[in-house]
Amino acid sequence: MKDSHGRVIDYLRISLTDRCNFRCVYCMPEEGVCAMSHKEILRLEEIERLVKVAADLGIRSVRLTGGEPLVRKGVVDLVDAITKIDGIENVSMTTNGVLLPRMIDDLKAAGLSRVNISLDTLDADQFRAITRVGNLEDTLAGIDAALEAGLNPVKVNAVTVRSLNQDFLAFAKMSIDRPLHMRFIEYMPVGDTSEDGGTGWGKQDVIPSEELFDIINEQARQAGLPELRPAGTSKPLGWGPARYFEFPDAQGTVGFISPLSRHFCAECNRLRVTADGKVRPCLFSDTEYDVRSALREGSDGAVRNVLLEALGAKPDEHHDKVGTERNMSQIGG
Repeated sequence: MKDSHGRVIDYLRISLTDRCNFRCVYCMPEEGVCAMSHKEILRLEEIERLVKVAADLGIRSVRLTGGEPLVRKGVVDLVDAITKIDGIENVSMTTNGVLLPRMIDDLKAAGLSRVNISLDTLDADQFRAITRVGNLEDTLAGIDAALEAGLNPVKVNAVTVRSLNQDFLAFAKMSIDRPLHMRFIEYMPVGDTSEDGGTGWGKQDVIPSEELFDIINEQARQAGLPELRPAGTSKPLGWGPARYFEFPDAQGTVGFISPLSRHFCAECNRLRVTADGKVRPCLFSDTEYDVRSALREGSDGAVRNVLLEALGAKPDEHHDKVGTERNMSQIGG
């Protein structure tokens, strides 16, 4: 399945809910968002049907997102159903990790193969400030649970924000002794970026990946560690745009995702579906196509047509657009 720019699209990201047990500063306002009603969000059987149609078109990888996907009732059954769909090779999830310790065994048994766990700081006080309600030890326990369950790969995602003064070397060192794949993601202008009630995003807070790479290597030298080098066979599986490096003899890798400083739009391979059934051709675009109505009122052919329409509308790149009508939690992070 190719879009109008010749890119192969084989990756579908599906938001299961706009609800979350965190209130991260870059994702949603402190009071949260006005939660969608039960009738607005896609039912699990509708998501399963959507994936079946998408698989027939060429989708091979599905990532379940939120909000926080693990707060969605029935998520284990959904993972099980999707993994059994012909053509689907991989089902993964992006989560804050808090609920993983109690759910990981069931998720693995259902067929979940890998997770991305969001973690933006290793300082407990800063973690509470960023998430507004979370505890660092809960997310760390989620990482431990994913590793112990044997999910592969286990990736840790950190949004890098200059004003947070994060300890980047401490993050990178997480990849040395355990098979963790640490990824640094440039702070993106998604949602309301205003200072008053929004995320407060500004270019001054963006740390370009090339600069961050140099920062980590300088900190490594000062700590008596070797510098990062391009990753070899340890590069993790995945459908994402990260560039991977590693410390010599490390069990994991360090990745850099550069949506602003080094556009990877030319390699984009995905479509996104919001929890209320809108297909978004691009994270930074407010253009959406209603697949919920097709699922509830039409045939599989109607669902297919919506996906193809969205496919044809994928832009060549995001053109440095700032701000979107929906927050990240509503789009599917």
